[in-house]
Amino acid sequence: MDGAAIMEQLMSPAGRADPYPLYELARGLGPVVPSGRGLAMAVGYREVHQALRNPDLGVVDAEQRERWEESYAEHPSQLLLSRSILETNAPHHHRMRSLIASVFTARRTAALAEPVTTAVHRLLDEMAEQGADGSPVDFMDAFAYRLPVGVICELLGVPEADRARFRPLAADLAAALEPVADESELAAADEAAEELTQYFARLAARRRADPQQDLVSALVEVAAADPSRLCGHELLANLVLLLGAGFETTTNLLGNGLARLFEHPGTLAAVRAGTVTPSGLTDEVLRHDSPVQLTVRVATTDGVRVGDEEIPRDGGVFLLIGAANRDPLRYPDPARFDPTRRDSQPLSFGGGPHFCLGAGLARLESAIALPALLDRFPALAPAPGATRRDRLVLRGFQTLPVTLR
Repeated sequence: MDGAAIMEQLMSPAGRADPYPLYELARGLGPVVPSGRGLAMAVGYREVHQALRNPDLGVVDAEQRERWEESYAEHPSQLLLSRSILETNAPHHHRMRSLIASVFTARRTAALAEPVTTAVHRLLDEMAEQGADGSPVDFMDAFAYRLPVGVICELLGVPEADRARFRPLAADLAAALEPVADESELAAADEAAEELTQYFARLAARRRADPQQDLVSALVEVAAADPSRLCGHELLANLVLLLGAGFETTTNLLGNGLARLFEHPGTLAAVRAGTVTPSGLTDEVLRHDSPVQLTVRVATTDGVRVGDEEIPRDGGVFLLIGAANRDPLRYPDPARFDPTRRDSQPLSFGGGPHFCLGAGLARLESAIALPALLDRFPALAPAPGATRRDRLVLRGFQTLPVTLR
């Protein structure tokens, strides 16, 4: 197959379910492969790493969407994302991101270690009760979703009673991130975008009247002090993004990690014995089965190159992060799951100006959660019925049943 055929297969249900064989087919054609219609796909670690940091490659922003999809503004989901830091280029990206980063700090994240530990053990207690009779427990629903959504909602200031509604809404909204989504998926994404926007508009109004010690209050204060730095639409778009991004990646990281440990019982035993570090385990899960499989960049000038391939102005390149993380030129025996690897630097959180703001938080939650889970349940085992989400960009499980004894 040529690059165009491989890309078409990646967008198919079978390709979304297991993209890794297709990545290797693409790698056989080179580190950067033309895929038709002014597009290319990059599978090499060095090429993806450099492209993420190239100032002449931007994200697909509102201006670019108008060129590629004339009807994009008719979809509230796509319009919402185009107003957030996820789909904004300089100078607006830096203007918004610097404000969000000023309140979403490394110090604030580090201070969460104790609350995250408390939340982990509370959820493990609830899992133990749910599976006490030997019946399967869905790890994704009972733990992998509830832990990170609880943490990000606590940071944002979302009341606990409202949190259960967010998983289906965020899952529907995520369809707007996919390279190909049908009309029914976009319709669901649009409904989710409108509901989430209305929710945060109400929450922001409450925090405006009665500020609290949370991120919503801090960002509302910034926006009120100088709307030219963060207007009302941008405030709401970025609050929705912080919510979704705050748990989607971590939920997938936890599910993918547990599934890999079940497939490698020797590694699972080493984690229990403490001979595999929590950070090493997290890095290897991120590398071996990345929660984020691809991102897209667009050439903003003439003469932009990714590897040896020239990307024409306004041409796009799919950066296949899941493939780059398994590049044999970067990692020996890359298909092997090995948390003892040295100098592992997976690209799963992106790079450059769009490096994930929540990377430290996701790592913290994973490093605490997975060892605690294995320690609490020595007989933890997979149960039948695991299902993958039908997504390419965000790779994870829909269900992952386990037995505890």
